[in-house]
Amino acid sequence: MANQVTKLKMYPYFDIAHCTLCCLYVREDLGTGSLPFSRKHPLANWLSSMLTIFAGGLLTNFLLGEPILGALKNNQQLLLATAVWYVIFYSPFDIGYKIAKFLPIKVFLAAMKEVYRVKKINDGVTHAAKVFPNGYLSMILIGTIKGNGSGFLKIMERLMRGVWTPTAVEVMQPTFPTKASIAAAVIFVLDKKTDLISAPHALVYFGICIFFVYFKLSSLLLGIHDPFVPFENLFCAVFLGGIWDTLAQTLAGKKGAAAEKGGTEAVKNGNNSKNKRD
Repeated sequence: MANQVTKLKMYPYFDIAHCTLCCLYVREDLGTGSLPFSRKHPLANWLSSMLTIFAGGLLTNFLLGEPILGALKNNQQLLLATAVWYVIFYSPFDIGYKIAKFLPIKVFLAAMKEVYRVKKINDGVTHAAKVFPNGYLSMILIGTIKGNGSGFLKIMERLMRGVWTPTAVEVMQPTFPTKASIAAAVIFVLDKKTDLISAPHALVYFGICIFFVYFKLSSLLLGIHDPFVPFENLFCAVFLGGIWDTLAQTLAGKKGAAAEKGGTEAVKNGNNSKNKRD
């Protein structure tokens, strides 16, 4: 089964799932004004959607010194993405959007997209390994961007629609797909470049697919959005000054309480002395 998963062809079905969810993200990010915007600014809407769909390829090509527009060289994928975009935004009676938003359909598409994401991360690590054979950090970076390129280009994608949100930087507030992509890229690098993982590559790949699909479905059905948060909090508390900051605040609080208590007693003693003189 693991071998069969690694041999899955992404085109066209997994590409359709990826394009559909990307267009859904763009439409939901537009909010209630999505339909008026799509009618008034179709070119900006199309460019924004294509930038979201092909974000990983565009950004990794830029970082690797390859032609940026090489990510759009596959005419079949470009036409497929355009067709999905048209269905989501311009289908009669908005039926395409309603079908894609139907929960069972959305869950199925989300599961397919996570398998697609793992494929992209693996391909990104493999590609970077050819360019930088010993650059482990470069492999992890390219694999992560391949896995969630739309998150890193969110600012540019919104800028295509005339919205400037400089605080929406992925490195400032990493989302779960970015964190999971980093973890998967690290595992793929360890699997390909070291002997720390003795399991076959197909089994490692299959295990990562299960991880991604499980947590994506948990997010949609159970509301579990980021399982990394407890580990992040523990790491920050131990290694990034959390313990010392808490200790400093506690000591400062005790000193302030002692000072306040001393001041209260001084005032009380002064009042007592005044009463005695009276």
